[in-house]
Amino acid sequence: MNELRVIPLPSVAMVVPGDDLVSIFLDALRAYGAVLEHHDLVIVTSKVVSKSEGRVVSFDGSDEHKDALIATESRRILRRRGPLRITETHHGFINANAGIDLSNTDPGTAVLLPKDPDRSARRFRGELQRRVGVDAAVIITDTFGRVWRQGVTDVALGSAGVKPILDLRGTPDATGRTLEVTEVAIVDEMAGAANLVLGKAEGTPFAILRGLDEAYFGEGSVKDAIVRTANEDLFR
Repeated sequence: MNELRVIPLPSVAMVVPGDDLVSIFLDALRAYGAVLEHHDLVIVTSKVVSKSEGRVVSFDGSDEHKDALIATESRRILRRRGPLRITETHHGFINANAGIDLSNTDPGTAVLLPKDPDRSARRFRGELQRRVGVDAAVIITDTFGRVWRQGVTDVALGSAGVKPILDLRGTPDATGRTLEVTEVAIVDEMAGAANLVLGKAEGTPFAILRGLDEAYFGEGSVKDAIVRTANEDLFR
């Protein structure tokens, strides 16, 4: 049985468009007094990815402007209730208000989700390999609500170097029965674990998960493995 360690990496950097996010991460790593190890998993919050990629737009605070932003960032609106919109984004994510973030942002601005979180994760991982020479995996995370359950949790928007799904179908359970339908969204479980140390107001945009099972590492993307297509979704 593996022992998992979750290491928060606070950063004092105020990320702006065009910033080198990998350099900011490495600075936070050095400030913590740590080094990156083989098959560490690096958690990066989507907000700092969005800011570095210029996904920050002006926002006048009005409901009309908010609705316009949501419409632009959505493939379609699934439900409406008061100011809340349940949306399908252009990525295929089902979430509230297209994932547009108005918290912990500069006055008069809103932060949009990254255009392609899987690509952002691949680029971050590739730069880590080039600069540090360590094979680490990367997950881009954000906070989502859940159908049927109260509260929010962090999930993976993009990943690189780690399998998004652990497919246990065809393997025996503890009693010897063959599992038939069990597929575990391990990238979401990793995102949720990291959120326990990231918090919501502490300025901690990075974390490292250390001690993950070697079977978790490999190729795959959140878009291809996690996001259900409409014909597989019973509620669309």
